[in-house]
Amino acid sequence: MTIRKAVSSDISKLYSIEKELFNAQNFPLSRSSFYYHVQHNSLYVAEMDGDIVAYILVLIKRRDAKLYSIGVLDAFRGNKIAEKLLKHISCELIALGFERMLLEVRTDNIAAIALYKKIGFSLVKTLNAFYKDGCDAYLMELTYPLEQSKIKTTSQIKVMQ
Repeated sequence: MTIRKAVSSDISKLYSIEKELFNAQNFPLSRSSFYYHVQHNSLYVAEMDGDIVAYILVLIKRRDAKLYSIGVLDAFRGNKIAEKLLKHISCELIALGFERMLLEVRTDNIAAIALYKKIGFSLVKTLNAFYKDGCDAYLMELTYPLEQSKIKTTSQIKVMQ
């Protein structure tokens, strides 16, 4: 598996993955949104045998980093791709000096919540009726120790272990 920064030529495949994985209640990204994020945020893809099978999008706003979306095609789940994408983006955020990453997740998305907790996210609060279908969300936070945010080489970053 290869993880790399997304480029403009990936947009059609990213949009296809998005349509397959997320319905309207989950605020799916449009094709034009992907185009914007390729240019302005941290958008990475995971490839297997040259095909994009997953992506992660983190919004960068001044001091905050927010995991906006992560998706893995059904046929490739169970291969720790999401975990590897999260660790990869964490290394980038630490290198950029970020001290935390936030996310919202549906309270009924048990698999995602378990993954986030495994990575080190903690529950901050419940956001009532956050999604269009009325489902609540958890606001979760991953904090990076201050000493890690000063490390420049990814080989020294604990989160990669």
